[in-house]
Amino acid sequence: MSKNLPERDKELSLIQHLGELRSRLMVASFGVIVTTTVAFFFAKDIILLLEAPAHLGKPLQIISPTEGFTTYMRVSLFTGIAMSMPIILYEIYAYIDPALRKNERRFLLTLGPFVLLLFVGGMAFCYFLLLPNAINFLFTFGSDVFEASPRASEYISFVTTFILGVGIVFEMPVIIFAVTTIGLVKRSWLAKQRRYVVLLVFVLGAIITPTPDPFNQTLVAVPMYLLFELGLVLARIGERMRRRADAKAAAAP
Repeated sequence: MSKNLPERDKELSLIQHLGELRSRLMVASFGVIVTTTVAFFFAKDIILLLEAPAHLGKPLQIISPTEGFTTYMRVSLFTGIAMSMPIILYEIYAYIDPALRKNERRFLLTLGPFVLLLFVGGMAFCYFLLLPNAINFLFTFGSDVFEASPRASEYISFVTTFILGVGIVFEMPVIIFAVTTIGLVKRSWLAKQRRYVVLLVFVLGAIITPTPDPFNQTLVAVPMYLLFELGLVLARIGERMRRRADAKAAAAP
C-alpha cells in the first residue's frame, strides 16, 4: 500500500479492526452515559410528557418500592439514547470510513442530517399519531368491566419501546441505500420484491402496533412502504455513484 495514501485508507489487520471497533463502541457508550445522566435531571418532565397521550387524569401507579426509581432510570436511558444518536451515527460512519471512496464519503456526510431527521421524524410520528390511537384503543377496550390504572414501569416500558422502535424503522431508506451502494443487494432485485414488501410491512405493522385493529396497523404499514420506495430512489443514486467510481478506477493508469 502506498505511503502517500491517507492513514484512514490503509489496510488494517483483524486485531486493529477489532481494536478500533472497541474504541468506537466505548465512545458511543460514553456519549449515552453522559446524555442519560443529563436526562435524569429532567426525567419528571419527560414522564409527564409520556403520560400525556393516555389522558389518565391521575398519576401512574407504582407497586414495588424500587419501581419509581427504575422508571426514572428507564426514561433517562431512553432519552439518553435518543439524544446521543448523532454520536452513535458518527462513530458508525467513522468506523466504515476507510472502506468508502471519496464520493461515497461526501454523499454519506450529506446524508447524515437526513438520517437524524428520519429518526426524529419517526419518533414524532409515533408520539403524535400512533401512540394516542393505540393507547386509546387499549385503555377503552373492555372499559365496561375494567378501569385503566396502568402501572408506571409497564406503561413507560411500552411507550418508550414503541417510540424508539418506530424511530429506528424510519431509518429503512438509509439501510437500503447502504446495502445497495456496497453491492450487497441490487436495486433491481429489491424493486421486483414490491408485492412481498407490501405483505411484509403489514405484518411488521401488526407486530409493531400493540393493537389488533387494522387502522393502527395501516398507520404504520403505509409510511413503512413509502420509506421503502424512498430507499429505492436513494439506491438508484448510490448505484450510479458506484458505477462512476468503478469506471474512473478502471480508466486510471
